Amino acid sequence: MDLLRTVGNRVQAARHGDGQQVLTAASGSTLNFALENRTTSNNVFAYVTGLAIDNNNARFLLRADGRTPYFPSSPARVGSQLSEDCAIRLGAPGSTTTVTIPHLAGGRIYFSIDSPLTFLLNPGPALVEPSISNPSDPNIGIRWDFAEFTWNASQLFANITYVDFVCLPIALTLESESGNTQHISGTAPDGLDRVCNGLREQQARDGRRWSNLIVTRNGRNLRALSPNNGITMDGTLFQGYYQPYVNEVWAQYSRRELAVNTQAQWGILRGRVANGQLRIANESFSQPSTADIFSCSTGPFAATNPPERGALVARLAAAFNRSTLLNSDIIPAPPNVGRAYQYPITNHYARIVHSVNLDGRGYAFPYDDVAPDDGRDQSGAVFDSRPRLLRVAVGGQGAYA
Repeated sequence: MDLLRTVGNRVQAARHGDGQQVLTAASGSTLNFALENRTTSNNVFAYVTGLAIDNNNARFLLRADGRTPYFPSSPARVGSQLSEDCAIRLGAPGSTTTVTIPHLAGGRIYFSIDSPLTFLLNPGPALVEPSISNPSDPNIGIRWDFAEFTWNASQLFANITYVDFVCLPIALTLESESGNTQHISGTAPDGLDRVCNGLREQQARDGRRWSNLIVTRNGRNLRALSPNNGITMDGTLFQGYYQPYVNEVWAQYSRRELAVNTQAQWGILRGRVANGQLRIANESFSQPSTADIFSCSTGPFAATNPPERGALVARLAAAFNRSTLLNSDIIPAPPNVGRAYQYPITNHYARIVHSVNLDGRGYAFPYDDVAPDDGRDQSGAVFDSRPRLLRVAVGGQGAYA
C-alpha cells in the first residue's frame, strides 16, 4: 500500500491534526528510529526501505548496521539478489536497536520473526518487496509485517496499516522536540488470533466466507488477508455481497438528498440518484460492486480527478465500507449518528480489526482516515513537524492503550 494514497484527500501527511498547514520545517536531515523487540523470539529482523528524497528519490535500503545507506544499482536480470546485507538484527526480547534514516518518501519498516526476508531487484532498479498475494513469493510462509512512514523537510508521518493484511502487532510512539508524545497501540500478542476468531464467528452468523481470509501454516494462524486481497486470491469471494445495501442506498437517495462534507475548499456538496447515477455537484457515480467497495480504487472509485472528485471518492468509499449511508444524510457521518459497521452488510474485517486494536486505531481500508470534523481519528497515524524519536515496537508484549 502506498502511504500517500491512504490519506483520504485530507492531506494529513502535510497538516497538523487541527487541519492547519505545517509551516515550520522539521529540523535535521536524519532521524532516529528505536526498533523494539517485544516478541518472545531471539530472531527478529527489521528492514527499512523508501525513496531518498535528498538523493533524487533514489531507491533506498538501510544496511544491516542500521546507519549506512544502500542505493542499489540497476541489475542486468529480473529477480537479482541484493548486493548488501539489509537485515537488521533486533536482538533478544526486550531489547531496542536504534537506526538512523535520511529523508525518505514512501518508507516502510518491515519486521519478520524467526526467518529473514528476501528482497530482490529488477532492472530500474525496482525493488521486489515481500508479497502476501503471490503464492510463489519466497516470503509467503514467513511471519512478517510492516509500518509505513514519510520523513521529509516538513514532518514525519507514520502509521500502522491493515489495508493488506493482519499479522504482527506493531505499535508506534512518536516523541517530539517539544516534549509531546503520540502513541498508537496496535494489538496485544494474540491480536492475529483474535482477528481470525472474529472472522470465523462472522462467517457462522452470515454464511459468507470470511474465514477464507485466514491463512494458516502448520495449524497456526499466519495472517488474515483484507477482503480486497482475499478477492485478489479468489475472484469468487464475496461476489454480490454488498449489492442489497447498495440498492437500499440508491433507493434512499433517489427520494432525498445526500450531502458530502469534502472537508476542503469545496465545502459541502449535495446530490441525489437520477437515472441510475448518483450525481453530486458536477460528478456522477454508478453503483459500486463489492470489489469496488473493498478496494476503494476500482469502478466508480477509480477516477480521483478533478480533486473535488477525489474528495467525494474518499468519503463515499469510507461510508460504504462502514455502512453509514442509510443512517445519516451527510458523510462523513457525525459520531453520534454514524454507528459504523452496525448494518449487517458491512466491512466486517475492518470492524473486527478496529475492535482488536487496544485503542481502536489502524488503517483497515484505504480511506480509513476519513472522519467527521469533530470525530475521533481511526487511522493509526502519528505526525509531527519536529520529531525527535520514533519508537516502533513489534510483538505486542507490554502493548498498552
